[in-house]
Amino acid sequence: MSEAPAYVIANFDIHDADEYRKYEKGFFPILKRHEGEFFTYDDNTETFEGASPRTGRMVMFKFPSAEKAQAWYADPDYQALSEHRRAGTHLHFLTMVHGMPPRA
Repeated sequence: MSEAPAYVIANFDIHDADEYRKYEKGFFPILKRHEGEFFTYDDNTETFEGASPRTGRMVMFKFPSAEKAQAWYADPDYQALSEHRRAGTHLHFLTMVHGMPPRA
């Protein structure tokens, strides 16, 4: 049986674009190392119902499993790189959502 994918969703406001660019430049090689797949980002999300979520940038990416997502986040290279994100943004949330297991 295949593992269920895990999705990571981040929401943040960028207040120092230069610091955030340093983060962006190093992000994708580390993501790929952990078999992560970038989906999309949006600076202008639209809420159809309910209270509007936080403002700012929404980013979505996927890993083949929760274990891969956790390994990505715990990676010392990612943690060092994320200092640029912390310096350049105000993070509202960085959340892992467990995907549905494949149906037989």
